[in-house]
Amino acid sequence: MGDGMKRKRVVLLGATGSIGCSTLEVARQLPERIELVGLAAHSNVGRLAEQARETGARHVAIADPAKEAELRSLLPADVTVHVGAEGLVELATLAEADVVLVAIVGTGGLHPALAAIEAGKDLAVASKEILVMAGEVVTAAAEKHGVSILPVDSEHNAIFQCLDGHRGGAKEVSRLILTASGGPFRQTPSAELASVSVEQALKHPTWDMGRKITIDSATLFNKGLEMVEARWLFGIGMDRIDVVVHPQSIIHSMVEFVDGSVLAQLSRTDMCFPIQYALTWPDRVQGGLKPLDFAGLAKLDFEAPRHDDFPALGLARRAGLAGGTLPAVFNAANEVAVDAFVERRIGFTDIWKVVGGTMDAHEVRDAGSLESVIAADHWARDEAAAACQRTGKS
Repeated sequence: MGDGMKRKRVVLLGATGSIGCSTLEVARQLPERIELVGLAAHSNVGRLAEQARETGARHVAIADPAKEAELRSLLPADVTVHVGAEGLVELATLAEADVVLVAIVGTGGLHPALAAIEAGKDLAVASKEILVMAGEVVTAAAEKHGVSILPVDSEHNAIFQCLDGHRGGAKEVSRLILTASGGPFRQTPSAELASVSVEQALKHPTWDMGRKITIDSATLFNKGLEMVEARWLFGIGMDRIDVVVHPQSIIHSMVEFVDGSVLAQLSRTDMCFPIQYALTWPDRVQGGLKPLDFAGLAKLDFEAPRHDDFPALGLARRAGLAGGTLPAVFNAANEVAVDAFVERRIGFTDIWKVVGGTMDAHEVRDAGSLESVIAADHWARDEAAAACQRTGKS
């Protein structure tokens, strides 16, 4: 290319989910900048095969081994099919890849993420679990192998943009301020939270997301997870990470510097923005994204979170301050509690009780290896499942 801009060759893990589909949308808009060389999905073979045909990706992985034959039957013979957990690692370490975007929900992205870093690939992270559970392991590996971790979450991507090119590092930052929509229960009286139904919790005011993330937005656990992520991504202590409620979701997050100046990143509510920035970084490129209409916005509101009514933020701060295996326990217990709530086995406010109780019962260990993190995750799932059972019966 004449302008000296390099085309990024991208492996996309979690291609058929909402982040995956938005990534394909970005790639469609910027064919001269982004080439998808590998695609992976959990089990949606129809959509995966369609995406492989559209992008011309030569490598495709399916996490569910039972779907292998069906996938092969839908693809041209010259496409290589990788299978199972090993298949994801094979894709994450493809020789021709520059960057691996991990958008797998749950712990399935941990091994491929670490493998990508060890293979010298930049890692674009859309899965919260990677940095919440294994932030210590992943950031140490990235430093050792000299690769970048590029945040795809809109909040962390905003902070990344505010800090980009900032020479002074963490010592010049006084606070990272994550914005939260406040979820559907921002103004619900405390007394009514216990009786919130699954249907009510699944209605999000600004974003259209998967079930787990939508419930996490309602409980503010998503913000808690993002606080822990920010701690590792930006090397800033938990005591300097705050949350402000901003219902319009136009300011995606802010950085306050020691001189009192605040930088904020604003854009329309569209995941294509952070995905594009992560995949074209360090460049900014004109794609198909619409700019903001400031006159049309009218106003931006801010308020403090209701910490007492939504204890997730306090639990997150505790997990991030303690470090070690506690963030992995915080994450796993929440996943189990959300499932139990969606299956109507526990109430809405029980989600916080189950997570808090599981954290109380945990003996924090060092989280210097993926094995110790995964062991803590397994322990927390069993502990939280037992807590859900006790709560459901009471």
